[in-house]
Amino acid sequence: MVLRSGLLEVRSPEPEPERWRRLLANLSEDSLRLSPAAAAAGHGLSNGEAEPPPPGDTEPGSGRKRTVRIVKQEAGGLGISIKGGRENRMPILISKIFRGLAAERTGALFVGDAILAVNGADLRHATHDQAVQALKKAGREVTLEVTYIQEVTPYLKKPSLIADLAWDSLLPPSPHPATAASSSPSHSAKDSKTFPLKMCYITRNLSMPDPDSRLFELHSPDGKHVLILRSKDSAAAHTWFTAIHTSITALIPQALSELNGMLGLSGRAIQHLSWLAEQVKGEGGRQHWKPVVVVLTDKDMLLYDSVPWNRDLWSSPSQSHPLLATRLVHSGSARGSPAMSSELMFATRTGSRQGIEMHVFRVETHRDLSTWTRMLVQGCHAASELIREVTLGCTWNGLDVKLIIHYESGFVMSQNNSTIDSSSTLFQYPFERLKMSADDGIRMLYLDFGGPEGELHLDLHSCPKPVVFVIHSFLSAKVTRMGLLV
Repeated sequence: MVLRSGLLEVRSPEPEPERWRRLLANLSEDSLRLSPAAAAAGHGLSNGEAEPPPPGDTEPGSGRKRTVRIVKQEAGGLGISIKGGRENRMPILISKIFRGLAAERTGALFVGDAILAVNGADLRHATHDQAVQALKKAGREVTLEVTYIQEVTPYLKKPSLIADLAWDSLLPPSPHPATAASSSPSHSAKDSKTFPLKMCYITRNLSMPDPDSRLFELHSPDGKHVLILRSKDSAAAHTWFTAIHTSITALIPQALSELNGMLGLSGRAIQHLSWLAEQVKGEGGRQHWKPVVVVLTDKDMLLYDSVPWNRDLWSSPSQSHPLLATRLVHSGSARGSPAMSSELMFATRTGSRQGIEMHVFRVETHRDLSTWTRMLVQGCHAASELIREVTLGCTWNGLDVKLIIHYESGFVMSQNNSTIDSSSTLFQYPFERLKMSADDGIRMLYLDFGGPEGELHLDLHSCPKPVVFVIHSFLSAKVTRMGLLV
């Protein structure tokens, strides 16, 4: 079922010169189909190189000789490209006509015209280089004798921009035969291409500036390809963006099911995943946004450069952060007020052996922000209830001891390499007895339970931040479970 249909401009994959082609876009529940815009034939390019429409009724007929007079402009030359020549066993053929230049302004030349003579000089047996030189030396006023050769025209026309849009992407085999054909780009109609939307990334203002708010970008699941699409105005761009984003979001549960099934994970090990933009530092310390796939499992937050559709990719995340040592520290507008910034983002901090690692992620909609905020908080609490206990060795008052932090029981310190019983336990306190906790960010953890031991100075022999974050996660989960925090 087609959800939306209309004209969009697609940017050529080639960076220079910048070219746009107008295409007909049809959005369905699981794909975006691009095909030539027949109604806009010959007028689809907004700038750059132009290909004139087929001659149609104005064509003088194949084989009929015509004389065309061209007056060059101050700049730009004739405005044609040629192919062929004696060495190629072909006549000198016009292969391109550039919009706005002298040849195109005559309205009398077409791709497929063979140039028989330039200012009376015969080119019927000329090499390609001889023809180029003759055209360059022809002067400001040029008289061409041409004849249209219809048979070679299909070989001269530039291939459709659609054919140049790469979109090969690794997708898992679909368990549903009816949807198997949607796992890769389809070319069922001539010069058309269908782009499956499952686990694509739609975003704005990432690959190129968009001062008029007319652009949006569609990134492939493997992170290697991007379509930059342009609408007629900002309102149309917003409508298209919202429609495609809605379709992609609706496909996430299917992707979750396929990933969990393929990886053989029990239960719902992968809780949520989607593309986000992560703030990273580039050369010179300048910050920019980088596309990244963020996956929440029952225990970890994993970051990937592409969707991990197989076991090899799954086992090699670019970053891995335990949820138990991770907390959400910001969620909202970039500058605190939606009216001041259109960027919505959230930030996380993770306690690690290297200290505190902070990540800032950009989302596309308020609904995305709400989903990720909820999933992260709930994920940290669920990890607390799942893992329940953390054990670490440390030094206290010159003794090698073992500190156990238990989700239910609280804090238990015992002599190292001993079982926990009444004789080996040095102290035991529930969470509600904790008066203060602090650390030096290097190796020391300070705990005060108001007991006779006073403030405990624990040497963890490594950065204390992971333990501090675990304590925070256990406390937050317990408070939420008691209904004291919504």
